[in-house]
Amino acid sequence: MNDQFQETVLKATAANKMTQIEVIQELWSGYGVIARFALENSDHATVIVKHIALPAASNHPRGWNSDISHNRKMKSYEVESHWYQQWSKRCDERACLPKCLGVASQKNERLIILEDLDAAGFPLRKNSVSINELKSCIAWLAHFHASYLGEKPSGLWETGTYWHLDTRPDELKALDDLPLRAAAAAIDQQLKASPYQTFVHGDAKLANFCFSKDGTAVAAVDFQYVGGGCGMKDLAYLIGSCLYEEDCEAREAELLDHYFLTLCLALKDKKVDLDALEKDWRSLFPVAWTDFHRFIKGWSPGHWKINGYSERISKEVIASL
Repeated sequence: MNDQFQETVLKATAANKMTQIEVIQELWSGYGVIARFALENSDHATVIVKHIALPAASNHPRGWNSDISHNRKMKSYEVESHWYQQWSKRCDERACLPKCLGVASQKNERLIILEDLDAAGFPLRKNSVSINELKSCIAWLAHFHASYLGEKPSGLWETGTYWHLDTRPDELKALDDLPLRAAAAAIDQQLKASPYQTFVHGDAKLANFCFSKDGTAVAAVDFQYVGGGCGMKDLAYLIGSCLYEEDCEAREAELLDHYFLTLCLALKDKKVDLDALEKDWRSLFPVAWTDFHRFIKGWSPGHWKINGYSERISKEVIASL
């Protein structure tokens, strides 16, 4: 981190010294790091810094290196910066996320300074979850979607999610499931046509949730692909990231019920036809599932998420078009 960026962190946190404790993770394809810093003489003992730096050469883990891929990533960091500055404060404690302490950019670098969620009461990261812990994540999504229902995603992705069809032409071209490829545009259009649009997180996988010690509360991170869309896109993606095939099928009704119960409670004071919203979004859950299935089959044909449950849903959705 250069001297100017260090000064930015010190000013944003009112600290007089910062010391790197650890690199939490490297950003996808070598585009920078997320690191934790200790601070002296600040109200914040520690702070998280997301430092985006344009790499000399992109090194995508699965070989997807292209101008399209690079431009998508660079825009995602602009979107995330704008999200934290302009939109994030609309969430309440039921859709907790880190407070943004500052944003800076220069040339090919960008800095996002964030509250440390470990210190805020969310110190746990999980590789697997119980059903109740998954329901905590689902409740977060419901409150998040309720917070932005009907909003226009100014400064964000017009259509959120990292697998959105318009941003993934290479993966679509590589898809060898011809019926699914032919149906991709109609599937995307069905999701866009829902009269109940909100903001979607866009990458609501388990790795992007931080848990309280007892697992009953969560906070979310990584808002690079936040934008407009149907809330079912986040829900289908989250469930698919947490459960194996047999559990997805066995728990589908239970998890959908939990989502809609939470969503309707969160929207009870707003002028929304809750029955119509639920009917519309329930019908779009398999469509959203198929939309991600389209991406993953083109991006990584051997991925573990490609299973019989997803194939069956996909065939049913295509047949219904």
